Amino acid sequence: MCKIRKGYRLRASIQVAFGQTLRKYRLQQKLSQEKLAELANLDRTYISQIERGLKSPSIPTTIAIARALGVKAHLLIAEVEYELAKIPEQEE
Repeated sequence: MCKIRKGYRLRASIQVAFGQTLRKYRLQQKLSQEKLAELANLDRTYISQIERGLKSPSIPTTIAIARALGVKAHLLIAEVEYELAKIPEQEE
């Protein structure tokens, strides 16, 4: 049971970190959620859900979002990993 909850916490942390990273890049590009969604061929509500850590995009979607932002997908992922490294691991 602890492994499931620990895995769930990690997945939730990844989703939140990705959402925060996405929002940061979107705002740097001065894009609204609507415009980013249009450029990535996604729904605005999906962008909102990703930014709030409620949804986790697939690899193809991550690449589409990165292209719409004008960055490489691996840079988004690297920044998420960097943010996750700041979070101390919790005891079981």
